[in-house]
Amino acid sequence: MILFSDSSDFSLNSLLISKKATIRDTLQVINTGALGFALVVNENDTFHGIVTDGDIRRALLTGCSLDSNISDIIKPHYVTSRADEEWKEIARKFDHKIRFIPILDKDDKITDIAVMESRLRIPVAEPKLGKKELEYVTDCILSGWISSSGEYIKKFESGFADYCNCTYGVATSNGTTALHLALLALGVGPGDEVLVPDLTFIATANAVTYTGAKPVFVDIESDTWNIDPKELVPKINRNTKGIIAVHLYGHPADMDPLLEIAKKNNIWIIEDAAEAHGAEYKGRKVGGIGDIGVFSFYGNKIITTGEGGMVVTNSLDIAERVQILRDHGMDKNHRYWHPYLGYNYRMTNMQAAVGLAQLERIDEILEKKIAIADEYNRLLGQNPFITVPPRKEYAKNVYWMYSILLQGDFGEKRDELMDYLGKYGIDTRPFFPPLHQQPIYQNKCEDLIISNDVSKRGLNLPSSVKITINDVRFISNKINHFIKLDS
Repeated sequence: MILFSDSSDFSLNSLLISKKATIRDTLQVINTGALGFALVVNENDTFHGIVTDGDIRRALLTGCSLDSNISDIIKPHYVTSRADEEWKEIARKFDHKIRFIPILDKDDKITDIAVMESRLRIPVAEPKLGKKELEYVTDCILSGWISSSGEYIKKFESGFADYCNCTYGVATSNGTTALHLALLALGVGPGDEVLVPDLTFIATANAVTYTGAKPVFVDIESDTWNIDPKELVPKINRNTKGIIAVHLYGHPADMDPLLEIAKKNNIWIIEDAAEAHGAEYKGRKVGGIGDIGVFSFYGNKIITTGEGGMVVTNSLDIAERVQILRDHGMDKNHRYWHPYLGYNYRMTNMQAAVGLAQLERIDEILEKKIAIADEYNRLLGQNPFITVPPRKEYAKNVYWMYSILLQGDFGEKRDELMDYLGKYGIDTRPFFPPLHQQPIYQNKCEDLIISNDVSKRGLNLPSSVKITINDVRFISNKINHFIKLDS
């Protein structure tokens, strides 16, 4: 990645020093800037050269004093770039000797500074794995228990269920299969209808379709981007079996109204918490509020097993049905006897080993996710053209993605902003398209106004726990800069 100076606490001016300055003055600038160098400028503020702490050290060893003029030790040649160069062109100029490059405007004045880091791009999401994950997986390999049986599966299932304040946990091969099994365990099939939010990843609707049932799309709340209970009620009929409440991008859906509607209409609620590990609704962890909770542990999720999922519930009957259906529909007490049509939706012991290690530090992961979001909020929250992620009074948002909405004239320029950020090595993702616009579900749902609008204006920014606060500042400053340029 190329890290520009505007991603840091100090201003670019803190790195500048006049060519008439002394070595003593320059050392003070280097110490304040904390990057190991100072940018030397002429009387008219045009670029003159670079002095590093190493240059000064060598000058002092060869007889210069602290009162010597800095111009006496400036190197004659420097690599620079122009403000209109793309980040890839700048990146090509770095090598083992060149670690920072001044960015100059057409008048040779310094507008920015590029510093070489190990990454060339800031990804939207990436897993953070450590020694404990390696230790547990190694233990699996050495024990020989690497497939779908083993102690780590049991520990991960019970540990994650306990974390969600649920009695039972059943690990699965991924989040989509977890949702499919949950629906099957509730008896969903052909002729049934299941209410799902229109703004979510397509797996939510697909899992319903796998059972032969029909997903019915419901518009979202404009402030939380989750399913709107008021829009849900008119769509309930005698074929409606349940509701899937998605906790989109890490913010809980408003569960109390949904629970009241479900109870009144004698239907169930599945919580699709694939993006919301550790999120809370009125102090209760999501996944343990409805009849069933489902989670994903894909590589970009808050905690990961590479691929994997989990069904959590407080119902022994549901848990046992999920277990049987997950394992080819085989009778638990009669090996190789299959009274039900089942599936091979099992998680491996090695995946569970990674998951258990991740679970052991989930609080640390969530703390970092929230710190990243807080810094984004500080830097973007005052921009009138940006709506930062929701944080309702009843909710603990865990910010699976740091998601913003562009407002005003910039609502139509989301893709332009994505391209602009991409030039600086910043990866982004648009919001999910509304389900009713997907080719396989396309219909004329003209009443789904909010999901249409939010989807078009929504943008997900890098929010991995591996990014730094300086990365957040860099990204935020580029966004604010884009809006300033275009306003």
